[in-house]
Amino acid sequence: MTRDFWDDTVLPFQLDRADIRGRVARMDKTLEQILSQHNYPAPVAALVAEAVLLTGLIGQTIDLRWKLSLQIRGDGPIRLIATDYFGPKAEGEPARLRAYASYDEERLAEASGTPFAMIGKGMFAILIDQGKGTTPYQGITPLAGGSLASCAETYFAQSEQLATRFALAMGEAAEPGEKLRWRAGGVMVQHMPKASPFAKKDASGEEGLLAAEDMLDGEDEDNWVRAVTLLETVEETELVGPHVSPDQLLRRLFHEEAPRVYDAQPVEFGCTCGPEKVVQSMSIYSAKDIGHMTNDEGEVTADCQFCGAHYAFDPKTLGFEAER
Repeated sequence: MTRDFWDDTVLPFQLDRADIRGRVARMDKTLEQILSQHNYPAPVAALVAEAVLLTGLIGQTIDLRWKLSLQIRGDGPIRLIATDYFGPKAEGEPARLRAYASYDEERLAEASGTPFAMIGKGMFAILIDQGKGTTPYQGITPLAGGSLASCAETYFAQSEQLATRFALAMGEAAEPGEKLRWRAGGVMVQHMPKASPFAKKDASGEEGLLAAEDMLDGEDEDNWVRAVTLLETVEETELVGPHVSPDQLLRRLFHEEAPRVYDAQPVEFGCTCGPEKVVQSMSIYSAKDIGHMTNDEGEVTADCQFCGAHYAFDPKTLGFEAER
């Protein structure tokens, strides 16, 4: 690879001797830009960082111009984490990522435990939108396993019947003489699907859900256990870099499995909001509703939850006179 080790990329690979595919992701500028849009408390920022990294690893497989979203909802003080991965508009162009979180500040200040525990009971969902004229796909599983990565593993076992494992690391770090910035890195491995991808054993996961090992037996299980054992030797400093490039990391972890590396997919922060979309979203409201939404300055305002963009409109530009 000729790209800087800190560049935002997702590198696909395949382990030919183990029938396993995967991705290595590095996020720095993209993650920093996403989190700099909001002044999140530390537990919220950590979960958003994990969700962004997962979204990049999972989203790399979708087609051009598709959208993949993660939604994590719970009844705890951290109520919602939402991410979007927009597939490249054309070959060679970067994919775009965005994310935001909603939380109860008072409840969060009183909460204890891990960031994941602060979500409470709820659901983990992956949504795929292929564009106009298609029905979006949605897969939902309960929150389980103690981390968003574990939830994603459960999702793939339960909804896709695919053995999947993640190794993730994220946090604030700085090069000598530089300010702290968010950085993240991760590896995803997934057993290649078979002709009949059905569970081979009874569900062994939390709350009776399927786990990765339930998908496999015989040689497939041996290959999977070996690959996961090797993955678990990875160190956090190797995941986030910058001194070990993604392809070097693969050789360190899986050199005996003959890793085959494909072209890396660049990613960047990107939001699809704009005045036209805000006006379109306002079209569902009546003149009376618009009247209630009009402030003392005679404007209707809206803020993008993802990027923080602020929009202000004269009610007349929304198609009618507002009625108070």
